[in-house]
Parts: sequence; structure tokens; C-alpha cells
Amino acid sequence: MSHQTGIQASEELRHFFARAKEDNTRIIRVAIESEQLVLGDKGSLEGSWESDYDSKVLPMLDEKLPCYLLYRLDSENTQGHEWIYISYSPDNSPIRQKMLYAATRSTLKTVFGTGHIKDELFGTAVEDICLDGYKKHLTSLNAPPPLTLAEEELQQIKESEVHADISIDSKHQTMTGVAFPVSQEALDKLRELNEGALTYVQLSLDIKAEIINLETFEDIDAATLASRLPADHARYHFFRYKHSHEGDYMESIVFIYSIPGYKCSVKERMLYSSCKNPFLDEIEQKLGMEIARKLEVDDPSEITEKSIYEEVHPVKNVARQAFSKPKGPAGRGPKRMTRPKNDA
Repeated sequence: MSHQTGIQASEELRHFFARAKEDNTRIIRVAIESEQLVLGDKGSLEGSWESDYDSKVLPMLDEKLPCYLLYRLDSENTQGHEWIYISYSPDNSPIRQKMLYAATRSTLKTVFGTGHIKDELFGTAVEDICLDGYKKHLTSLNAPPPLTLAEEELQQIKESEVHADISIDSKHQTMTGVAFPVSQEALDKLRELNEGALTYVQLSLDIKAEIINLETFEDIDAATLASRLPADHARYHFFRYKHSHEGDYMESIVFIYSIPGYKCSVKERMLYSSCKNPFLDEIEQKLGMEIARKLEVDDPSEITEKSIYEEVHPVKNVARQAFSKPKGPAGRGPKRMTRPKNDA
């Protein structure tokens, strides 16, 4: 994945990262200054990670400026101590700062070393970042996944038996979709796309495991998009379309559901179709993603830079057709002048 901003870590920060992984550093604050990732502040171990958390993390936050925090846990893995990677972007910070930090988020993660990072946390307010907010984040990650299709059907049957109302007015309820859980890896990449750090994410359904998985992700442009649509399997695609419209630079997220006709099984087509709406509802609500356009295609050749532009910015027909007076019936002959009769 290429870096969106070109911002890299300073040599001082790289050397500090190497030392911090071995010494008693508890927290590291990283900022962007002069188009570089630099060391903003640091703090040392005093107690357990929980007892240190709020006293170390909260003083590092500025109500108007984004920042990155790396917080060391007491646990270890094969590479050493495990860390929490925190991205803080307050609502009232400048939009340019928000975009800059969102686009550089993956760069810092790579520089620090993804193997050391156990959890990632994103927040726009102190309540999201504090210890209580982090524990709520862990609870949501460990929550049970949505019911499978079979479990939903069984639940509906039981509810129907308990709340049965047999009358002329009884209505039969049908399922509106199938809610497969989304893997954490897929959610992470969709979050990066939503924040501007990626332009393309492709997802697939694991029919046996009943889960939506990440298939691939990369930075591509609109001209390359069609080549990423498989010719033999259905897929969900998210594309961050960067373009200009009426002189303004814009970035719009487009969702594409590609279904290659009858080259895939009936079961696959039905499941992709049934999962689509519940899945999109979850992504829009959980990530706050604004999808400018939702498309369904069965032929990759339908996806061109021109077609995407026209879908995102449809042409409005403002000209009204002039009223055309219908012609009279044929064979009537010339109009006749008639003279009114004189009154007797």
C-alpha cells in the first residue's frame, strides 16, 4: 500500500521507537510537524497498565489537535511487549488536520511495527479514549456475532409460536436479509478507506463459515477498477473515487456489488444478494461511512471512469420539452369560412 501523504517518520522518532520497546516507556505521543512524524511526548511505567492508563493517556490529549498514541500493555508476544495504537481526532480540529492524520495512520503503524500492536482504538472525544472507553471497545469486539440464517429462522419460528395471533388480520412476516458478521480485518480496512488511507477494498462471503472476509485492498484509480472485478465469483467492492466536479476536488465512496451472471452457483448469488443490505446498514452505522452511490453490475466492462462519474454526478435534464399541439385528423380539407345567419 502506498502512503497517501508521503509523510515519513523522523530519524529521531525511529531511534526512540527502538529504545522504547526495550526500556520502561509506558506511552508515546506522536505528532505531525513540518511534514514529518515526530516525537511529541512520552511517559514512563509507574504501576500496572490499567492503573497507569488514564493518568498517562488523558494529559496527552489536546481538545483541538489530533495525535497518535502508543500505549504499552503488560502482556507480551513473540516480538516483545504488546501495545495499543490510539488514533485521536477531535471533532473540532481543523478538517485538513483530520485528513492528514487519517491518511498517515497506516504509515506510523508500519514504522512502529504491526507485530507489536495488539489493539487499535480510534476516538473523537476523551470518552472514546479513556480507560472506560477502551474497555467498551473490547466488549464490542468480543460480543457474539449475529445469528446465522438457520438460527434466525429458528428464532422466528419460536417467536411466532409464542406470540401467535390467528385471525383474518394476521400477517406473515418475511426475512428482509441475512446478517453475516464482518471480520475484524475487513472492518479495519473499511475504516482506513473511510478515513482516506485506501482507495479500494474487496470483500467476499465465506459461505461455510458464514462470515464476510477481506479479499484484497490497494490503492487504485477509476481506470483500474474494472480489472479487479472477478469473472467467476460475486464480490462486494468499496472504491474511494477521487475526482473533480465543477472545479471542486471531491472524494466519494462508491459501493459495487458484482455478480457475474450464472457463472457462480445459485446459492452464492442468493446469499450475496440477501447479505448486501444488512451488511451495508452495519457499515454505514458502525463506521459512519457515507456511500455516494450503490451499484450492481454483472459485467466488469460496465465499470469505466466515465460511468462512475455519471453515477456519482447524474446529469439533470433541466430543459422542458415544448408543448406540441397535436395535428388534426387527416383528410379534413381546408378550413371553411362560414357567415352567421341574419336574425329574422
